[in-house]
Amino acid sequence: MHESDTGLRARLVEVGVELVAHEGAQALTLREIARRAGVSHGAPRRHFPTHLELLSAIARRGFADLAGHTAPALADEKAGPREQIAAVAHCYVEFALANPGMYELMFRHDLLESGHLGLRDTSLPLFAALAERVAAVRPDADARTVAGALWANLHGIAQLWGWGSLQLATGADDFTPLLDATLDAHLGSGR
Repeated sequence: MHESDTGLRARLVEVGVELVAHEGAQALTLREIARRAGVSHGAPRRHFPTHLELLSAIARRGFADLAGHTAPALADEKAGPREQIAAVAHCYVEFALANPGMYELMFRHDLLESGHLGLRDTSLPLFAALAERVAAVRPDADARTVAGALWANLHGIAQLWGWGSLQLATGADDFTPLLDATLDAHLGSGR
């Protein structure tokens, strides 16, 4: 029985998702993905002519998972925009800490810059949703700039917490107070 092209393409991406979850982004070689998928090392090239295209397809899954993780916070109609931003911030850092290999892959500049598989189309909607809520909280500011600074802080918290640096520097055992301080810095005190 011969696997369909669509089936093999999906399996290669799935193997890549599993590989990045267990061994990190550095393990994502075409040869290793092919080996684990049980196909010849040249087979992935029929579906992903370049390594960058396969990495982009795997990262696209990460952005879809992140969007799914943050969707309930964005859809919470009982929460105001600041509360939605706080919930998204928490979801974002949780996702990064639970998926460090995928998180690293998702924000590789070469993948985002390449535009392969519309990766920016999967990454920018969450930023747009964040900027929209920032605009509601801070109508006096350039929402994209504030959202960008906020996102950079969230990314830094996720990265430094994942490395253990923030726990060491602050003595904290929970990143929530750091998120609260970040939100206060960018959005004003929510109290």
